[in-house]
Amino acid sequence: MTGPTQDDRGAALLSVLLLVAVMAVIAATALDRLTLATRIAGSAATVDQGRAYAFAAEQIALRRVANLVARDPSRLSNDGDWLDRDFILPLPGGQGSARLSDADNCFNLNSLAAETAPGKLSQRSGATAQFTELMVLLGIDRGQAMAISGATADWIDSDSNDGPLGAEDGVYRALPGAYLPANRKMADVSELRAVRGVAPKIYARLKPWICALPRAEPVKLNVNTLRPEQAPLIAMLMPGQISIADARAALAARPAGGYGSSVRFWEARSLARLDPPTDVGEQAAVTSRWLTLTTQVTIGDGFLTAHSLIDVNGGAPGAGQAPPVIVRRDWGEAD
Repeated sequence: MTGPTQDDRGAALLSVLLLVAVMAVIAATALDRLTLATRIAGSAATVDQGRAYAFAAEQIALRRVANLVARDPSRLSNDGDWLDRDFILPLPGGQGSARLSDADNCFNLNSLAAETAPGKLSQRSGATAQFTELMVLLGIDRGQAMAISGATADWIDSDSNDGPLGAEDGVYRALPGAYLPANRKMADVSELRAVRGVAPKIYARLKPWICALPRAEPVKLNVNTLRPEQAPLIAMLMPGQISIADARAALAARPAGGYGSSVRFWEARSLARLDPPTDVGEQAAVTSRWLTLTTQVTIGDGFLTAHSLIDVNGGAPGAGQAPPVIVRRDWGEAD
């Protein structure tokens, strides 16, 4: 028998080289997938650890809020400089911070409707006028502001009838990519972007001033925690009667321990000429029902943000009757 020829040896070498190449590709793919799986597992562990730290921060905050309420259930002020201040969280293998903010000091979009029966929402005309005034004070054209306010109220109320300057099913069905209004309370302020007339620039301007609290109740601002730069929120309470300068002056004249009552606030020199109706006068409150806890945790390359809404009353009619509770939690940066 004759031995292998030169061609046979070349074919065998080529086969071996092809086999080595295939094995190298398989090994590289397997290594890549192993690396990805390791990173995913590590990221999941980091997220779980970050959430555990966020939950711990919530418990610390609840204890802090309970102590503040116990000190004086009838009044909540920034005495001690605890609001809108970052508190550092000492974390093993990472770092974190927590900040409490007054969630009442905004225009609650859900105040545009009143819950007249369980699940039944009807428009609240006074709130619509206040929302319009806030937009005007922020530099939005009055006609445009009235249309947005009416459309937002229609978005929330339970019926499908167009309100004054409002928009219901027929308007949204006619749009490209037709959809329908929610006809329920808003769960997040980002829903406002779907309302007719709310352009991106308008939403960006309104976002720092609005919120979507879980109750369809009139806006109640805490004049003991409002900052002077938030004066438009006070000015909107009585459309056309309070200037931003007068509202800012009343907030700047706040006593060190805060106003003792709504009556004392309206007696401030810049507002003393006014005679607000009882319901409007009570919208300038001296306590807060809702607080927001913002927690930021960094572990290695991982970063986690949590926004927790605290009910200071704990579901009770007034502060101090039940311990504060977390009623909503959002993960990630706010939209």
